[in-house]
Amino acid sequence: MLILGNNSLINYSTISLNLSGVTTQLFKNLKSDFSSSIVVFFVALPLCLGIALASNAPLMSGLLAGIIGGIFVGFLSGSQLGVSGPAAGLTVIVSSSILILGSWENFLSAVILAGIIQFAFGHFKLGFLAYFFPLSVIYGMLSGIGILIILKQIPHAIGYDTSAFGEMDFTQLNNENTFSSLINAINNFDIFPILIFIVSMAILIFWEKKLINKRDIFKILQGPIVVVFLGAIVTYLSQKGLLNFYLSPDHLVSINGGKAFSDYQLFLMPSLENFINVETYKIALLIAVVASLETLLCLEATDKLDPEKRLSPPNKELKAQGLGNILCGFVGALPLTQVIVRSSANINFGAKTKNSAILHGFWLLIAILFLIPLMSLIPLASLSAILMIVGYKLAKPSIFKDMFRSGMEQFIPFVITIGGIILMNLLSGIIYGLIAGLLFSLYRSYKNSYEVVDVMSNKNGLHRHHLVLAEEVSFFGKATIMEKLNSLPTNSEVVIDFKNNKYIAMDIKIALIDFKTNASFRNIKVDFINNKDKEL
Repeated sequence: MLILGNNSLINYSTISLNLSGVTTQLFKNLKSDFSSSIVVFFVALPLCLGIALASNAPLMSGLLAGIIGGIFVGFLSGSQLGVSGPAAGLTVIVSSSILILGSWENFLSAVILAGIIQFAFGHFKLGFLAYFFPLSVIYGMLSGIGILIILKQIPHAIGYDTSAFGEMDFTQLNNENTFSSLINAINNFDIFPILIFIVSMAILIFWEKKLINKRDIFKILQGPIVVVFLGAIVTYLSQKGLLNFYLSPDHLVSINGGKAFSDYQLFLMPSLENFINVETYKIALLIAVVASLETLLCLEATDKLDPEKRLSPPNKELKAQGLGNILCGFVGALPLTQVIVRSSANINFGAKTKNSAILHGFWLLIAILFLIPLMSLIPLASLSAILMIVGYKLAKPSIFKDMFRSGMEQFIPFVITIGGIILMNLLSGIIYGLIAGLLFSLYRSYKNSYEVVDVMSNKNGLHRHHLVLAEEVSFFGKATIMEKLNSLPTNSEVVIDFKNNKYIAMDIKIALIDFKTNASFRNIKVDFINNKDKEL
């Protein structure tokens, strides 16, 4: 022990033990985080490209957003398992905004401003909005995305690769939709991608059911890693003529036509005039709001999926996302959010800490710098098999059974959220699910604004009605309360009991006062008891 001054003590043995504990914990989780990061990398790679394509943005902008979301946001984030990157939910906003502002460079100024707005959201602690999302909508979002992943990957699994790999909206850029794409895929299938998909799916299932719990090596060398490398080997051998097997370029991952940074200009700064353009600020606010809502919802969903049930600080996440989007705007990357597809893959394949998200960002960086030729050997059918496993885990039949058993108040918003996501897009599904949940809440408020304790005859022969108001009576309870009071027979007595009430809306106060004033004309006696409100 070293003594400094009179009161300062530094216990080097304690510091040594603490550092040892941190190091031990780091290495304990490293094998899980390392293997999971590679899986997330293989999931993120084509999604980054597909989302950029669907956004009418440079393909490299999607990969740069994935790198920033992994390394930069991953380091700043308080979420241990969330993974950030370009989001399919922003594709329509991005593509239309580029047209409105006139160029990709001008659009980047809106991304910078959106990041500043997001950071302000976090600074002013608006992350509490995450707590307003009901569980039915959160589970509906997870299941809806799971089903949508499966539907979107079926065409790629059977060799119909005309649409972008990352498109998640119902209507696609090639003028097809989710269902017409399935029909066209069935009519235009290719046997070789189907074979790759079947073998890949068999390996993934066998790995998870039989191997992963038998040896530690199988926990590090995950099934998706094996599937991707086998697919790349098959492609290489077929291109060399060593296999009687042909995969067209459409069936393979495509990264910028085989080029990395050579044809992409970083730091595309728009002119200063664009920062005084009103449209830029409108678009920036729209991006900030949508990206923040999507991030908060994904954050909540990721915490629900976390086996350790850790809670992520939403305000810290908004700040991290804001700083990430500021950087995206400066380097020419798509705007980003926390993304549930990558986050759920991260969780499903064993990640323990944020190191997995950070590492996946480094793998993306290494890939575009050095591994473009190797990445271009990966069949989309192999990646489809991985994503379908992720989709199934998000939309297990047991989730539907549990939500149905929870009652219609939970099940209907759950189903509406799923339907909206599949038939429209992620944001629309969430909005319609929230509306359905709100309507049920209003109905509950309408039905439960009071309780009739008893109805009896008093000594004068009048029927005495005893109504106990609920703890909180909002405006929406007015109809049912007044309906009850107006239905009281003449020559009766009513006691309105405030013993449980802590809040009552002004509309209902006025209605009760008016009822008490006019009740004498019907020979109805009205008493307010346990009332602490001086206005009544």
